[in-house]
Amino acid sequence: MSLRIYNTLSRSPETFAPLEPGHVRMYVCGMTIYDLCHIGHARMAMAFDVVQRWLKASGYKVTYVRNVTDIDDKIIRRALERNIPIRTLTEEMIGVMHEDIGRLGIEPPTVEPRATQYVPQMLSMIAQLEAKGLAYKAASGDVNYAVRKFEGYGKLSGKSLESLRAGERVAVDDGKNDPLDFVLWKAAKPTEPQDAKWSGTTEGYDYGVGRPGWHIECSAMSCQTLGETFDIHGGGADLQFPHHENELAQTEGVTGKPMAQFWMHNGMVQLDNEKMSKSLGNFFTIRDVLTKYDPQTVRFFLLRGHYRSDIGYSDAHLDDARNSLKRLYTALDLVPPVEPAVIDWTQPFADRFKAAMDEDFGTPEAIAVLFELATEVNRSRLGATAGLLRDLGACLGLLQGDPKAFLQGRSSVDPSAIRALIDERAAAKAGRDFVRADQIRKDLLEQGIVLKDASTGTTWEAAQ
Repeated sequence: MSLRIYNTLSRSPETFAPLEPGHVRMYVCGMTIYDLCHIGHARMAMAFDVVQRWLKASGYKVTYVRNVTDIDDKIIRRALERNIPIRTLTEEMIGVMHEDIGRLGIEPPTVEPRATQYVPQMLSMIAQLEAKGLAYKAASGDVNYAVRKFEGYGKLSGKSLESLRAGERVAVDDGKNDPLDFVLWKAAKPTEPQDAKWSGTTEGYDYGVGRPGWHIECSAMSCQTLGETFDIHGGGADLQFPHHENELAQTEGVTGKPMAQFWMHNGMVQLDNEKMSKSLGNFFTIRDVLTKYDPQTVRFFLLRGHYRSDIGYSDAHLDDARNSLKRLYTALDLVPPVEPAVIDWTQPFADRFKAAMDEDFGTPEAIAVLFELATEVNRSRLGATAGLLRDLGACLGLLQGDPKAFLQGRSSVDPSAIRALIDERAAAKAGRDFVRADQIRKDLLEQGIVLKDASTGTTWEAAQ
């Protein structure tokens, strides 16, 4: 079965083949780094982490570009609030972002361009758009994109110009020829700090001192890192309009070529049926969540829903995720896996796993196969079967930790003290002092420790 991907542009699943045989080029819109990343950001990064993992597992070379927006109104405001230079703020937040998403097992992209590194390329694109009549300099000093001049605007989001115009509120004296137009270059304001200003002179055009608009940065960075047309463009569903629609209009307005073959959009994390976001104030940072739940549980929680579906965030959902993941790790703890090997994709479990992932990265169905395989491990007690479970889990970034360490979790009880009580209980049972043996089990359970007796001895894990 060939890989099929749901293409937002065509609104249908399509068989995937890269433009360059054997090499996939993918661009994903990353974070605007003015604060700590929340679990919604993790959902986006996780979705495309699995995409690039599966593409590699399928034999492709992958050039994965995920940008960083390091100049933006919110960044400027936060730097002013903290009375620090913008670069100081963004360097700090980029470091924190890498640490937080790294703890979730999200692999770094091949290239991580920053918007401030590509201002000359943005200006070049703006100049080309103006030369083609698709951009104009307003009296305010801003340079705007003329939306109605681009044939096909709305094809990604499915929005018509008429419906957009009907819902648009016209800003007073915003300098736009049309309320649908959007900014490419923002003229500097006297109140903005000096490190938020760039020279707008390029190729015979002088746009004055200012800074780029949000949308133009991704057009410039994707063209520079991947070429004028590449295979996959991804990001959150909230970026489909206007950000990605505007990116497409800018890039194709310059090149006259399709920007990307496939457009992919991940669903949102919701809290009380509302999108989790900083603007709504209803978010949990990755750091907050990881103080209560281990990284593998959070990763599993994010992956067991399909990437295009919205998922609800709650402690109950995360508790359930941990209990489910414990079933997989219990199988690996019961039967030590053999050393990792090349996966035989003709093997029935592997074949079903592959079929699930080849159907638009179907992680829910793929994870169901992992549970079937865990049941088989429990039945067969074969190390090769346990090895396949671990190897297939690796395609999702799961099941790579020590099973015993995962099962024992973050117990506040000293492991050596637990082992001493297990030994004391064994001695009590040997001496037929079953009252004492039962009391030890009960005391440990009250401390969140579950004992598991087997023919090979007694093990323990953290209760949920």
